[in-house]
Amino acid sequence: MQLGSRAGRGAQSGALSVTEVAWCIEGERPLADGAVERAVRAALRHGERALVELSVVFVTDPVLAEMHAKHLGDSSETDVISFDLGEDTVGPAGELYISVDRARAVAGLRGSSLERELLLYVVHGALHLCGYDDHEDDERERMRTAERHVMGELGFPPDGLPHDIDHDDVGGGNASP
Repeated sequence: MQLGSRAGRGAQSGALSVTEVAWCIEGERPLADGAVERAVRAALRHGERALVELSVVFVTDPVLAEMHAKHLGDSSETDVISFDLGEDTVGPAGELYISVDRARAVAGLRGSSLERELLLYVVHGALHLCGYDDHEDDERERMRTAERHVMGELGFPPDGLPHDIDHDDVGGGNASP
């Protein structure tokens, strides 16, 4: 799925243009699009990646689980999937798909706001596009340090809680932010 306008590549113009923030959920949007763009901007700046166009799509658990199975061979639920489409492609250089259901459940477990959890997932996904990974312990710690820095820059002080929630506690899936 490729969303949004194809005009004005961010890397060429020097300004980030989130191609589109799409909400594929029912009900009220729990987060302003401008907050999403600020989070992407801060994460890309921290990761020293050129400012590029991205599509950020908020979906439900079943939609993201289906994408997880199709593209990554894992049928479990997850919180965010990042696709790096390369800066030489027509359209966005990356796509982030984020589960609002997962963020809501994890925010409840953590005792934090849905806004904070969604922005953490945006930051996490954008950091993946900067080359950060979280599959090995040392990589995961580097990712978590970057997440804490960027979230602090966005006005969210460290909460002292682990970012790796056991997703079995919220209905399956793997641990992530």
